[in-house]
Amino acid sequence: MAAISYDSTAILKDFAERHKIDYSLLADPESRIITSYGVLNPEATGMRKGMALPGYYYADREGIIREQYFETNYTDRFTANNVLAKLFPELAEEVNQRVAAPHLGLQLSQSDRAVAPGNRLTLSVQAALPQDVHVYAPGVKGYKPIQLELRAPPEVQLTPPIYPTSKLLYLGAIKEEVPVFEGKFRITYDAKTSADAEFIKSLGTQGRTVTVSGQLSYQACDKTTCYLPTSIPVSWELMILPLDRQRSPEAIQHK
Repeated sequence: MAAISYDSTAILKDFAERHKIDYSLLADPESRIITSYGVLNPEATGMRKGMALPGYYYADREGIIREQYFETNYTDRFTANNVLAKLFPELAEEVNQRVAAPHLGLQLSQSDRAVAPGNRLTLSVQAALPQDVHVYAPGVKGYKPIQLELRAPPEVQLTPPIYPTSKLLYLGAIKEEVPVFEGKFRITYDAKTSADAEFIKSLGTQGRTVTVSGQLSYQACDKTTCYLPTSIPVSWELMILPLDRQRSPEAIQHK
């Protein structure tokens, strides 16, 4: 992992020491690399002139870019853990909690425990069904599908949930194929914290903890029985930290 910015080597050294960063920070003070990758922020002026749009590239071992995650608004940005959660979900779960649920194993996770205003993160539910047990996928007709519904405070915006690809299960009793989930699968929400100026001011110096909550509704069935529908409450706690407004020493600051 490496980060590239339009800052000088001196600014990056100061920043890395203050935040105890142990990965490579690459100085691109003339924005040549930033420009060559096509991510120069055209709206950045003044001391921000030359700044890149915030984001990430994911390259394979051969140096081929496989994925990219960028925002057009400087205040909005993916967290590194959020990007890892999209690429390798099993590696980027900073917080995990198990929840008791009938007929399936249930685990809640979030890519980040703490974020800053404008950050994007991932909230997820991972279900593990016993062999020969299934739940119905969204879009099924005549059956109760699994559904994850979340509620967030005004400081957090949620995108629509992302469900995995379902498989078709043939039901001999009715001679029909229906979409289902079996085995292990994951449902995710992307969330973004507010970057509103008044909200940032309200964080003070300590930040604030907010809760995203909701319920997971489903009906589990095996080869002979469909069990009663159930709803399980779910929730995630998120610490929103104040912005770091400390600048480098005046002698090395952007002018």
